[in-house]
Amino acid sequence: RSAASSRAGKASSAASPYPAAMLSPSIAIRGASAAAATALPHAHSAQSAASALNAARAAPYRGAPRAAPLRSFRMIALDDVRLTLAGPAGPVPILRGVTLRVEAGETLGVVGPSGSGKSTLLAAIAGLERPTSGRVRVDGVDIAGLGEDALARFRRDRVGIVFQAFHLIPTMTAAENVAAPLELARRRDARARAAEALAAVGLAHRERHYPGQLSGGEQQRVALARAVAARPALVLADEPTGNLDRATGGAAIDLLFAARAESGATLVLITHDPALAARCGRVVRMEDGVVAEAGAC
Repeated sequence: RSAASSRAGKASSAASPYPAAMLSPSIAIRGASAAAATALPHAHSAQSAASALNAARAAPYRGAPRAAPLRSFRMIALDDVRLTLAGPAGPVPILRGVTLRVEAGETLGVVGPSGSGKSTLLAAIAGLERPTSGRVRVDGVDIAGLGEDALARFRRDRVGIVFQAFHLIPTMTAAENVAAPLELARRRDARARAAEALAAVGLAHRERHYPGQLSGGEQQRVALARAVAARPALVLADEPTGNLDRATGGAAIDLLFAARAESGATLVLITHDPALAARCGRVVRMEDGVVAEAGAC
């Protein structure tokens, strides 16, 4: 176990309601794809090849419903998703029946007023909140069928998350923050990938600095590097510029879209800024816990 991982385990998680290790992505899904590749030469048809790949993709998540067929290429499928929380005055409905489809490689902007359910929608997609009813499928997996440990592995393997609050581990350097999820996934190239990701966001010279020694914009760039270092299939960004000034936020968004374009990942971007959402290929608007309207940019 690396020193960085050890320090991550000891660091306080008071700033985040979720353990940092559970939020961070890794590249283990590529290992599953590689395992499937060994079976492909023995497949006698395209159908059997696709079956072999789907079986390998699902292997780390035994107990969850079978992955969607390879031909679907659908990254997110929500069906009548509802989420109600208990409040002092009684139940509070947050999501009121959301049905949404997002194709692999698509960029989706989600806009709407505060309290409309945008961040809760993102949390449901990531498996950070469990819906009261309805179905959430991400990359072919019905995540309602996953326990907490399996959900953590699923996020680590397939999802990168960028929060408005950076959620960096204060006792770790920038490089260690980016490398930590990869090290937890036992990637031998974790440090090299971290260095590459930090260089891509213009922070090669800040690798050894701690979060407290970085500006807000630099911290968000470290968080972005951490989210995309493993090249996840899905990137979820929740108000990523909310704590930044316009110039710094614009630079961070440029980096986010550049990283997504290079990897081909699906991107779901939560924002209050219509101009920022318009950079996505499609925009949906949420109001009062439902998708009120959708369109293309």
